[in-house]
Amino acid sequence: MFDLSPATDRLAGLVRNVTDGDLGAPTPCPDYTVGDLLDHINGLSVAFTMAALKTPLTGSGSGDASRLPADFRESVPQRLAELAKAWQAPQAWEGMTAAGGVDLPGEVAAAVALDEVVLHGWDLARATGQPFDVDEDLLQVVHGFVSSIGQDDRDGSLFGAAVEVDSNAPLLDRVLGLSGRNPAWSVG
Repeated sequence: MFDLSPATDRLAGLVRNVTDGDLGAPTPCPDYTVGDLLDHINGLSVAFTMAALKTPLTGSGSGDASRLPADFRESVPQRLAELAKAWQAPQAWEGMTAAGGVDLPGEVAAAVALDEVVLHGWDLARATGQPFDVDEDLLQVVHGFVSSIGQDDRDGSLFGAAVEVDSNAPLLDRVLGLSGRNPAWSVG
């Protein structure tokens, strides 16, 4: 087990600092504006909270700024806190669960949730010009997860093709490269 709180707290802080002017800005996710990304973060927070609670979730996907709640600066951080709290229960890690229509073991779902929080935290930070860091122990978990994804699963649905990053680069940059992100991405 690991605690998602340091990562969800950092992402919540980033969300609170998003300005209305940021909402239409591009992100490292080619199909998402900042508003779309915020809606996706909102949706994944709910989906992975429900996965921890072993409660089936039905509904449409996320990633559409038109569905972003007007109070996103308060409601998204609240959902992120609920996500971290749900994964503090030992039973969340046991047995099978489902997220995004995929059945998976609880401990794998926790790693996917952390991966989503960390990678989209970086995406949001880059898109809005905010600083970003991750606790080393959590980054190791994400690195293990992204390293386990084979080339056949890099079709853009989870990750794009890996971006080559120097093997001596900081761990965050190597994680980003494995996830299909260019660590040097910037808005301008």
